[in-house]
This record gives sequence, structure tokens and C-alpha cells, in this order.
Amino acid sequence: MNRRKFIGLSTAAGLSTIIPQSGYSFFADDFPVVRIPKSERNFTSPAIEKIIEEVSKNIRNKEMAWLFNNCFPNTLDTTVDFEMINGKPDTFVITGDIDAMWLRDSSAQVWPYLTLCKEDKNLQLLIKGVINRQMHFIIKDPYANAFYKDLNKVSEWKETDITEMKPGVHERKWEIDSLCYPIRLSYGYWKETGDSSVFDKEWQHAMSLVLKTFKEQQRKNGKGPYSFQRQTAWATDGVMLAGYGYPVKPNGLICSTFRPSDDATIFAYLIPSNFFALVSLKQLMEITKEIGNHDLADEAGALGLEVGLALSKYSEAPYANSKIYAYEVNGYGSFNLMDDANVPSLLSLPYLGAVPVDDPTYQRTRKYILSEDNPFFFKGTVGEGIGSPHTLLNMIWPIGITMRALTSTDDNEIRKCLSMLQKSHAGTGFMHESFNENDASNFTRKWFAWANTLFGELVLKTYREKPYLLNT
Repeated sequence: MNRRKFIGLSTAAGLSTIIPQSGYSFFADDFPVVRIPKSERNFTSPAIEKIIEEVSKNIRNKEMAWLFNNCFPNTLDTTVDFEMINGKPDTFVITGDIDAMWLRDSSAQVWPYLTLCKEDKNLQLLIKGVINRQMHFIIKDPYANAFYKDLNKVSEWKETDITEMKPGVHERKWEIDSLCYPIRLSYGYWKETGDSSVFDKEWQHAMSLVLKTFKEQQRKNGKGPYSFQRQTAWATDGVMLAGYGYPVKPNGLICSTFRPSDDATIFAYLIPSNFFALVSLKQLMEITKEIGNHDLADEAGALGLEVGLALSKYSEAPYANSKIYAYEVNGYGSFNLMDDANVPSLLSLPYLGAVPVDDPTYQRTRKYILSEDNPFFFKGTVGEGIGSPHTLLNMIWPIGITMRALTSTDDNEIRKCLSMLQKSHAGTGFMHESFNENDASNFTRKWFAWANTLFGELVLKTYREKPYLLNT
């Protein structure tokens, strides 16, 4: 289903499901039970339930505890479909209100559960199944960003999209991060569990396609095999100049036709995504060295060096008598200063391991991002934060607020972010894609699992590291 269809949901769309009815039970302090009943949950993890109980018991802010209870398990409760196929775990993960699996979203949705895998082998198996399913999709089409479980299903975009659409592909928007996130999940899974069996022949084949695709999109030898056009009134869904976008001057960076928002780039060298690619290539090199695939390791290492060198030369742009990271560049000297709430973003670079949080250029960039000089930073009576062209103007993304807190070292800033998130759910008990800066009940996407799980990750991190911030 098209994400666009969920823009402008009314208050009733979110609140109708939580008005207390006869027989309703309550979580604490008369907060209604909005989490799906146990009998209807797709997957239950004892380790997840244990940590929910612990956090809920030990923090004094009961509304925050209620939100954590609802949001943290939302991916497992409502979006996963786990089974064994030919002796291998397989997990299909929808985003929520869209019945398709994004390589990006599925990785981010299960990421916060990794630290609990050692306590729950079934949870470990489920995450391994996500990786296996992702590899299958990458092999099917490394340029696609979202897929159906039914590999014969024809996309709703089939009649409007001018690109090579295969059955089983929901959407074919080329985004660098679509191939980075599965590497991040694979690497994180390996580091947490020590299980290298996931790096089988299929995984290695998929990774060879990742490298091939990255190299094609450096566009050293022409525009490459990918192009995309859509018959639509939404300008950010279309790609200029016969589907290849505005020209770039090859310099070692990788072109991304679309942003992680699924909106078209203005200049194809998307800087946060190239930083993410650099991290992913280093992780891929480490993994493939470990499993003895030295050809793949050497290829990943060489490409990583090239991307890293290009970032050192082309990632910065002038701003306020200094330099900050640009959001997009084209290699000809043009640049776009902004940030988008979708991850990878410039704000998220330390979260992804791309730059140290105290990196001077990052800190200058962060100051810019969280100011009104950023055209997609919005501030109103409900809160302040980064939005996205994807949801038009004046709409703040909880993911952006959460990422601000996850990359902050300032207790007051973290507390401020937690407070804004607590105010943003509009009585639903869940996070949303975006909300109006002056009216939290004007929100988009009432069922958006990534936003829910990422919020849970923030609360859990805060509980483990700075629990006093959750007591007010």
C-alpha cells in the first residue's frame, strides 16, 4: 500500500481504537490497554516480556512505562511472519500499515532486540530468519527497496512505474541504505550471538551483488543499468532526465536515486547514505575475512577506501563562516543543505558508527540541523524536530526526535526529547510517522512499527544508562 495514502489521518483514526469499553483492563494509573491481546500476537519472546516488566516496574513515569510496554514489542506483536523453509529460518516483516517488507525498515525494526538474543534462542532464530529473507530479496533485485511475501504478486505500481519491475517486488526505488541495513543487521547479529552460520553461500552471493550495485552506481562508466520514472503528481516520486536524475561528476561516491524517505534525491551523491555505505563496507570486509572469502573482503576493502577518500574531499559545504556536512552534492560543486528525519540522516551519523559524536564537523552540522536554518526543522506548541518532504511541511517525525536523543550526550536534551515523544502519541499509546507541530492529533501512519521499536530502543538505552531521566 502506498505510504502517501496515510498522510493526513484524523484524530479519530488514532483514538477510536483506545476509548475504554466495558471490560477493558488497564496498565497502570488508568492508561488503557492498547497492546494487541496475547492470543493475537505474531511472536512472543520471554526475554522481551521480562525487560518490559522490569522497565515498567522500576521507572516512576508511568505514562513512559505504558508507552514502552506498547511500542517496544510492536514489531514482534504485529509485523513478523516466522517459519522454517528448507531447514532455514525465514522471517517476513511488514512495516505496519503497508503489507510489504522494506530492507531498511525490517532491519531497523528488529535491531533493538539483538541484545536480548542470548536470553532467547527463538528470538535469535527469528532475527536470523530476517537476514535470510533479506538475502533472498537482494538476489532477486538489488535495486528494489521493498518486496512482497508472495513472490508472484504484481506490484500496485506496475502500471505507473517505468523501470524493470519483477513479480514479488513492491517498489523499485534505488536507495543506498537498502543494501547497507542488511549488512548492519548481519554484523550486529554476528557480534551479539557469535553465529557465523548465517554467512552461507546465499549470503555471500547477495553480498557480491551489493558490491556490484555500489560500483555500478559510482557511474564511472556511464549511467548504469538502473532508471526509474513514475506517472504521478507527487514530484518527489519522479526522477528527472529520463529516470537517471540530474548529472553527477564521478568522484568515487555512490549515487542514490532516492533518499531513505523514498523521495527522489536532488543531487544523487547522498552524503549520509555514503557514510553509511562506508561503515557497511568495513563491516562486510571484517565478516568476509572471518569466513575466509578473501576476494570479497578485498573488494569491499578497496571500495571502502575509495568511498572514504571521496567523503573526505566532497562531503562538506560552507556554512556560517565554517564547514558542515552537506546532505547532497553532485561533484560539480553544487550542494544541498538540509536534513531529513529518515535514517540514515546527517543527525544519525554517530548512531550508525559513521563519525564520533564529538567530531567537530558533526557538532557544527548538528547545530545547523536543529535550527531554523534547516528548511525541514519545525517548531510549534507541541514540540520541535526534523521532518521530511515526504510528509510535507510543519510535520515533525518522532524518529527524528528519538534519533536526536540517541545521539545526544546532554541530559537536558535527552529529557526534552523524551518529553516531546511522550506528548506526541495523541492518546494512542504508539509513535507515528509524523505529527503536526501544533497538534499531535494530526498525524500520519497510526501503525508504523519502526517508529515504535526505535522509541523502545531509546527508552531501554536510557533505562540502562541514565534511568533518572525516566522518573519525571
